[in-house]
Amino acid sequence: MLIPTGLHHALNSVFWFDTVGINDIGNFWDNEGERGITGRYQAGYFPIMMFGLPGAALAMYHTAKTQFKKAAGSILLASALTAFLTGVTEPLEFSFMFLAPLLYVVHAALTGLSLFIAASFEWTAGFGFSAGLIDFVLSTQVPIANQPYMLILQGLVFFVLYYVIFRVIIKVLDLKTPGRDDSVLAAEAPTGAGVEGVEGVDEKSSSFDDKYSKKADQILIGLGGKENIDTIDYCTTRLRINVMDEAKIDDAIIKSAGAHGVIRPGRNNVHVVVGTEVEHVAEEMKRLV
Repeated sequence: MLIPTGLHHALNSVFWFDTVGINDIGNFWDNEGERGITGRYQAGYFPIMMFGLPGAALAMYHTAKTQFKKAAGSILLASALTAFLTGVTEPLEFSFMFLAPLLYVVHAALTGLSLFIAASFEWTAGFGFSAGLIDFVLSTQVPIANQPYMLILQGLVFFVLYYVIFRVIIKVLDLKTPGRDDSVLAAEAPTGAGVEGVEGVDEKSSSFDDKYSKKADQILIGLGGKENIDTIDYCTTRLRINVMDEAKIDDAIIKSAGAHGVIRPGRNNVHVVVGTEVEHVAEEMKRLV
């Protein structure tokens, strides 16, 4: 539940690292500790990140409106593959956590249930980066891993759980998940707005040679133009922007560029969830500004 604010790693560090002596990640990869116990603070994430969230993505795709299915599918497929392969789930989570908070509460509860089940049966695996396929394969080679293949079976069950629960809740409550919110997916910035429609963004500085240039330009439009930008920074999946006037920000335009979410953690401070290509987009934005 701390993910929206980015504070989840403050809690994770208590269990994963040597903050209070648990050091679950370090002990697992050092092959130290007790088989079936060491790794229990990591194992339950694999069924969620590799299977559960992709199941949720499939449910959101199947419930999307016909006219928006293609746009929603491109976002959801990329996010689901990212979660499955690398365990980076923010792009997928931010695609629904603010549009449909109830689904995010369900997601949090199912994640806790997955961790409980894996720990109870003492199925363990570990990760160095996150609970995706790459780390899963690597962790199976660590001798202290205990029946890690059972996490795959557990994951298949959670794929079905996520798919069914998300699909039913979306349909019954008519939640505005990707592909069902007309105002988000239908929003389009005016053609050429980056060079004419927004003060401070000139034609010479706008390059449309690749997708990063287009995305950076569109996000810049949504942020109110280059004159409204104070600083640009980024982390694993988010742009971290300080703006002069937050009233000039247009969330719909930013999301129409393919952003998964817009967060305002503080006054004049904006986080734009872009995904794993964030570095390229950030550098292009800096060039434009």
